[in-house]
Amino acid sequence: MNETRDIVSYLAQTVQLGGSDLHLSAGAPPAARVGEQLTPLEDFLLDQESVENLIQQTLSESQRAVLEETWELDYAVHVDQVGRFRGNVHMVRGHSEAAFRYIPQQIPDLAQLGHYLSTENFCQLRRGLVLVTGVTGSGKTTTLAAMVQRISEIRSGVIITIEDPVEFLFSHKSCLVKQRELGTDTKSFPVALRQAMRQDPDVIVVSELRDLETIRVALTAAETGHLVLATLHTLDAPQTIDRIVDVFPADQQQQVVTQLSGVLQGIVSQRLISRADGRGRVLASEVLCASHALRTCIRERKIEQMVGLMEIGYREGNRTIDHSIVDLLLAGTISPDEAFYHCRDRKVLENALNTAAKAAKQP
Repeated sequence: MNETRDIVSYLAQTVQLGGSDLHLSAGAPPAARVGEQLTPLEDFLLDQESVENLIQQTLSESQRAVLEETWELDYAVHVDQVGRFRGNVHMVRGHSEAAFRYIPQQIPDLAQLGHYLSTENFCQLRRGLVLVTGVTGSGKTTTLAAMVQRISEIRSGVIITIEDPVEFLFSHKSCLVKQRELGTDTKSFPVALRQAMRQDPDVIVVSELRDLETIRVALTAAETGHLVLATLHTLDAPQTIDRIVDVFPADQQQQVVTQLSGVLQGIVSQRLISRADGRGRVLASEVLCASHALRTCIRERKIEQMVGLMEIGYREGNRTIDHSIVDLLLAGTISPDEAFYHCRDRKVLENALNTAAKAAKQP
């Protein structure tokens, strides 16, 4: 009979392999995501009882009670000598399964992550709304953590984070950092946001704008003189504007558009692309810096014009995703196949490749 190891062993092995996630599913071996591949950690399959036992090893009594009631659970797991993980337990065909995301202890700086200088410049703002967007697993939380760390290094003040769950842990530097967790320190994002405005904050960080009321209060907080940083599950800058506005009823959308155009300072939309050498993934990002022209574009809901304005606003710090991908492609960091798969406009890449080929032929 095959003997299942304990959860600490599987989490430690995931980290040792350089993996980002550990997956536990009945009828499959425990598996670590290393790069874009799932790597089995055993040569046998887990049964439902084994999966349940491994999950239970990570839960407190209160967490077990929440899981029994809601059938879903996001939480943080700390393992001595191994690290910190974000756990998600969910039901599959009536039984518990789980995924654990590794959270590096050392928060990288923005340049190490591959961000443009304009992203770091957002950290110097005193008010307004800055959004970090991307699909699941694109590194939004890491970017947000790097921004918080940078802010705490360059200014003095109070930073309040509202997270589900708390992932990266911050130490107090020039700033006092208060990290509040949903389900432990507060019962909802909107309530925590409203209360945060009464706690003398300079910066408010929201781990995810996930519903209408959270977005509404975040806009108000940015409007009343705070710097608000938040994430959103959108692919690029134009889609981000559409998503925020479309959450609201039609009769409120014009008011929201006007409010958003006034408070928005920037959007960083990112994705991780496989490197050509097979050594992990590299960051490609789109950066919107809210100029007068872009604010007018948002207010008038001429979203189709945003990309063109970003292209000509290069000196203001704007970067389109295609510009970022072209840079990576011409540097040989990513392959042409990956570049064309992730780009918005194939013609931009084709023109860049043709220009580079002509330049290479000139003596």
